[in-house]
Amino acid sequence: MSQSDLLFLVMILIVLSSLTIFIVQFVRSRRRDGHGDGRSGNWWEGPWDDDRKG
Repeated sequence: MSQSDLLFLVMILIVLSSLTIFIVQFVRSRRRDGHGDGRSGNWWEGPWDDDRKG
């Protein structure tokens, strides 16, 4: 196995792991949307929106 083959495999591993982390974070944030965990119901609402709700 040459050095370029090893570099190619490492790059594929980095891309696949980044894609996997992105998909997992996206699925977890979609599943958490307004299902009674006590936080804001919408993903775009941050802690800065809590004081305006009355």
